[in-house]
Amino acid sequence: MRDEIILIGPARTGKTTVARLLAAELGQPQVSLDELRWGYYAEIGYDPELARRIRQTGGFVALVFYWKLFDAHAVERVLADHRDCIFDFGGGHSIYENRHLLARVQQALAPFRHVILILPSPDAGESIRVLDERTADLTGAFGQGFNWNDYFVRHPSNQLLATHTVYTRGKTAEETRDEILALIGQTDS
Repeated sequence: MRDEIILIGPARTGKTTVARLLAAELGQPQVSLDELRWGYYAEIGYDPELARRIRQTGGFVALVFYWKLFDAHAVERVLADHRDCIFDFGGGHSIYENRHLLARVQQALAPFRHVILILPSPDAGESIRVLDERTADLTGAFGQGFNWNDYFVRHPSNQLLATHTVYTRGKTAEETRDEILALIGQTDS
């Protein structure tokens, strides 16, 4: 089994911030899939010009579904390419409608003990409200009347992939880091 920590969950739950804190505490590099995905996408034919046209004609929702064709490959590759680090996945890298893509990601994550889903609250409605507040500035970018936060919070993929869930309501990023460290047995508490 591999002991690297992988943080998953919706956008703006604090994954990147907590990953940075965990990396500093454990003396390991932070690997952000959102930063590396474009290179992995390109390996299997991602076309930025096609993506631009899809967004232009179908909007952000259509663009996300184009990205989904490449996400499982990106997850597989980032996990194969990096060791002894803290991973943070983008919000969409743990959500799959296609059962075959989900199965590939489940297989890629199977060797990892610590796939941690970060959510604001155990109550889905409260998590969605918190995330709606945190993403209010992105409404124009996402648009089309689709509530991405509801989709990401309620989608079953995150729960299927996670080995643990940590809730951030009422906690600082440092407290969340410490809870994760205690959860995986990396502290004295």
